Amino acid sequence: MQVGLIKPLYPYEKRVALLPKDINNFSNDLIIEKGFGNYLNISDAEYISKGCRINSRNEIFKVCDAIFCLKLLQPSDYEFIRSGQIIVGWTHPTGSGTEFFNKIAVPLGLLIVDLDNINPSLYYLDKKIPIPWIPRDFIRENSVMAGVCSTLHALISFGYYPNSNTKVAILAPGNVSQGAYQMISKFNCNIRLFYRKTMEEFYNTIRDYDIIINGIEVDKPDIHIITKDQLKKLNKGTLIIDAAADAGNAIEGTHYTNIGDPLYEENGITFYEVNNAPTILYRESSKIISESLSKWVFSYDFKEYYELIK
Repeated sequence: MQVGLIKPLYPYEKRVALLPKDINNFSNDLIIEKGFGNYLNISDAEYISKGCRINSRNEIFKVCDAIFCLKLLQPSDYEFIRSGQIIVGWTHPTGSGTEFFNKIAVPLGLLIVDLDNINPSLYYLDKKIPIPWIPRDFIRENSVMAGVCSTLHALISFGYYPNSNTKVAILAPGNVSQGAYQMISKFNCNIRLFYRKTMEEFYNTIRDYDIIINGIEVDKPDIHIITKDQLKKLNKGTLIIDAAADAGNAIEGTHYTNIGDPLYEENGITFYEVNNAPTILYRESSKIISESLSKWVFSYDFKEYYELIK
């Protein structure tokens, strides 16, 4: 099968999802968009030397049965998508990619492969099908990187250097929260970690914290980790870092920001809602992503996705 790899047009995204060094005896024919590796000074010739072909973005949509794009496809691509194509990447069909899924994917009968670290799944019409060959936590290091980068970027953007008097709450014990803890703990501040069984204690003491870091992704608009009513209890000047980048869901009423303009203030509370924070450290995160995707995604025949919907 011909698989096209295109550059993400998502704002400020610099990560390169597949490096030439990780291309080895793949089952699919790879067609790479011209300039795919530019941010890492990787030439098209390096991909050609590994057996790939180079083509324009528009031609890739025309000739390839499957399209890989690290982040969500943007509206400028919509006119080139063909019925029945496979779209692979961080597609977030029940989160930030809901509109694309409902308005583009379903009418065109697209197979949407969401490379979620915890639940990698194929979405087709009204079906959600687990991908049996991609294991849970297959790209764990990138999730940890999300916690590290979100915390670091938010603090710098907020102009704040935490100290021993700074009270910090970190929500959830997962990979993202682990990365956030790794970063915030370097400042020797007063940190509390809250888990499912201790969330009630967090709610009772929510006013105590200068910084709240969320590592929980719910992807459901009717379930919130922090509600609007709870936000009203916070002291002015509180910084909320949504490292899970689940805007509007985990923290009710929030909206996405971006690398160039990462913060917004509302009722005296400052919010960080960037959903591609690891691109800040794009050289290191590209290595992490490429190693995982080459092993668990590109080494498998993409025809298997059509088999899953039969």
